[in-house]
Amino acid sequence: MKIIVACANGAGTSLMMMNKIKQAFNELEYKGKLDISHCSLSEGKSTGRTADVIFCAQNFMKDFDALRAKGVQIIGMKNILSKDEAKEKILENNLLEK
Repeated sequence: MKIIVACANGAGTSLMMMNKIKQAFNELEYKGKLDISHCSLSEGKSTGRTADVIFCAQNFMKDFDALRAKGVQIIGMKNILSKDEAKEKILENNLLEK
């Protein structure tokens, strides 16, 4: 499964968020292959069509409406540094089955 984690500038915040999401998948014992990277919102909008899932802050979800229309799953998080919220989102969106 290819996952992109996007934040405004694609530097520190998306890197920390990506690490929390990786930890969440590990703790949930995800068995599939995980290809996860982080980037800025603008890069995510242009390269996101190759992703299965994009994680971002909840207030940036609307930026990915065009990709959602093309079948990319967009997941917004309130607390982007919460591993527990990442686990909830993974389970709510049936990502362990991909």
